[in-house]
Amino acid sequence: MSVLFRRALLCLLWLWLPASWAADSGWLRAPDNQHASVRLRTGAPQGENRVNLLLDIKLEKGWKTYWRSPGEGGVAPSIRWNSDGINARWQWPTPHRFDVAGITTQGYKGDVTLPIELQGRLPGRLSGVLTLSTCSNVCILTDYPFQLDLTSPAGPQFAHDYARALGQVPPDQGMTRTLSAGYRSGELVVTATRDGGWHQPELFLDNPDDASFGEPDYRVEGSRLTATVPVSDSWGDEAPDLRGQHLSLVLADGDMAQQSQLTVGEAGQTASGSGVGLWQGILAALLGGFILNLMPCVLPVLGMKLGSVLQAQGQSQRQVRRQFIASAAGIVVSFLALALMMTLLRLGNQALGWGVQFQNPWFIGGMALVMALFSASLFGLFELRLSSGATTRLATWGGNGTAGHFWQGVFATLLATPCTAPFLGTALALALAAPLPVLWGIFLALGIGMSLPWLLIAAWPTLALRLPRPGRWMNVLRTVLGLMMLGSALWLLSLLALHIGRGAAFGLGITLLVLLLAAIARRYGWRTAGISASIAVLLVGGVLFGASLTSEKRPLRDEVNWQPLSEQAIRQALADNKRVFVDVTADWCVTCKANKYNVLLRDETQKALKAPDVVALRGDWSRPSAEITAFLNRRGSVAVPFNQVYGPGLPQGKILPALLSREDVLNALSESKGKQP
Repeated sequence: MSVLFRRALLCLLWLWLPASWAADSGWLRAPDNQHASVRLRTGAPQGENRVNLLLDIKLEKGWKTYWRSPGEGGVAPSIRWNSDGINARWQWPTPHRFDVAGITTQGYKGDVTLPIELQGRLPGRLSGVLTLSTCSNVCILTDYPFQLDLTSPAGPQFAHDYARALGQVPPDQGMTRTLSAGYRSGELVVTATRDGGWHQPELFLDNPDDASFGEPDYRVEGSRLTATVPVSDSWGDEAPDLRGQHLSLVLADGDMAQQSQLTVGEAGQTASGSGVGLWQGILAALLGGFILNLMPCVLPVLGMKLGSVLQAQGQSQRQVRRQFIASAAGIVVSFLALALMMTLLRLGNQALGWGVQFQNPWFIGGMALVMALFSASLFGLFELRLSSGATTRLATWGGNGTAGHFWQGVFATLLATPCTAPFLGTALALALAAPLPVLWGIFLALGIGMSLPWLLIAAWPTLALRLPRPGRWMNVLRTVLGLMMLGSALWLLSLLALHIGRGAAFGLGITLLVLLLAAIARRYGWRTAGISASIAVLLVGGVLFGASLTSEKRPLRDEVNWQPLSEQAIRQALADNKRVFVDVTADWCVTCKANKYNVLLRDETQKALKAPDVVALRGDWSRPSAEITAFLNRRGSVAVPFNQVYGPGLPQGKILPALLSREDVLNALSESKGKQP
């Protein structure tokens, strides 16, 4: 009797389980494939047209299945539904890479669960066929028919299991600080930076149409990762041009991963250059360093040069040569110190940029104070005298104050860093993205380039000794140099307005001028102080009046509706078939000011930027900004000004020269329209 009772109870359970758990297909196996088991489960419906589905896969040891993009072989899992109108959104955990007989594939081994979201016209009873490819030494393609009853309750563990499966899916952000992709003949180059560096990087790519990716080659330099991937067409022949195509990828490092969507650009903007690029970078560094001497932001440097020439009067050629070599050495050593700072920042995974010290209010204030002291000294208000012992040691060691000339070169370099002269941006972009030995070589070339005028006089000291004999003209020149230094000090004080407010910065400038006039009155009398004040007012008024007028004698006004800069804003504008003008600027960048007043505020440029199909985006780098730093790094730039134009005709963007011209801007905007229908 008891045996019959137990059998009846088992029959009832067998009949009850399918009715209660019809939302679970149970483990399915195929007669011709005993190496894999699959199960499909659904949760409670989310409204009428949405339900979550879990696909559980169990594989025996030594067997694998495939990711959404299998690689050079294999087939991704798929479901063929017996009902129309069902859309399945598959979610994929981070895969692994398998290499067999020279073929690279991407997929899973062991146990894996794939979360799937179903949408559309969902019947009460779902049915279909799961097709799964499994491989070991041989590959088997297996079909698993299944049925699921959505009206039945979900299993008690489903919500927990679905949340855990979603936790294995890589998020869209959170791991990399910068990420970009570029293409050159037969190679895809993916570059990424990550705080904390890289330990076990892995890159998984979705194959685009008519292209196949090989196994990536990784190079790690501090926080920077460069992955070079061979590309061929689907038949192994010459690869198609991937520039402008959208690329889907997963980048992993240990237990962390991130999936991203990128647009492929030029590989030259994302990867380190070859040997030819290196020599071009060194040449650009030499030219850029030399042109720094001619840029408006290096006006104090020219004044210090003339001051050195004045001190050369009455000295021998040997003394002149020693002094100018010392100044050149100060410039070169300063650039090597900058290279050391950039190296430490890179090893510490910090953002790199040219002139970023001018984002620090303490640095700006210190430079303003030093410039004010130089100005007062040139006006003859005080002199810095060393003790007789110190003077003797300096004279014996370096010859007539060699150390002073060395520090002139150091100070000149500090004041030169806000500028981005032509060729300088190219050299810096290569240096800060290249291996450390290349970085040091390019910074050395920058120092040599900037010190060339000093070295020229050191090579031919008679150039300095042939200047007019000392006389009253030297006092006039000292006054002019003092005014130049004073103007630089006031300019530096104006940069503090962003940090301490306009009122406080204006108050500091007025205080400086009052103290200077008081010192002049005490030294030379009130009449001289009054004359100096009158001349200063006239000069400032004349400069302000002239700068506020265009050639048409009307004030310059910016009527462009500038929007905040972001990658999303660029993508949205391109999606709307509009053109984009990007302007990254900073208050401490004199070259940016020149671009603004000479180009961007001009009528023709203003009219072009106000066109209905143009979106003007501006980024302000006056203060530290991780977003703008990352924006510049993704485009191979480390300095401002930075301008770029996008549009239907320039989907990857066109970077404009550092020194803008109206022709550059207008031609790029015209080119960005593309072919009109």
